[in-house]
Amino acid sequence: MSDVIEGGCFCKTIRYRLIGSPSGSMVCHCQTCRRVAAAPVVGWLTAARSDFRFTQGQPARFKSSDLVERTFCEDCGTPLTYVSAGDPQTLDITTCSLDDPAAFPPTHHSWLSHDLNWVRFGDGLPNFPQSRPLP
Repeated sequence: MSDVIEGGCFCKTIRYRLIGSPSGSMVCHCQTCRRVAAAPVVGWLTAARSDFRFTQGQPARFKSSDLVERTFCEDCGTPLTYVSAGDPQTLDITTCSLDDPAAFPPTHHSWLSHDLNWVRFGDGLPNFPQSRPLP
């Protein structure tokens, strides 16, 4: 039996389901994620795009760069997903939009080259100046 992971936006207009196991979980420090979320960092869960479905409502979409499309709830503003044209087989889901975000602690930090000088983590996780190199 596959894992079923669910989540959605703050106002409950948008709901989604992921069937299967995520391939990773990370904390992003990049300037674009910070600006889009208005937060110092953003947690992301990576999964196969084919395993993910919106089950209630349809999110708004926008391109944050030539290669990246993001979704969010048009009613409450919750950021939901990130899809890169450079890796169309996967998508990232905002960890804190999950019903149980504590179930998926991050494995690393990415884009420390964009980090704010007042952000400090003492979790001992690996960190990368840009994206984590693919295996």
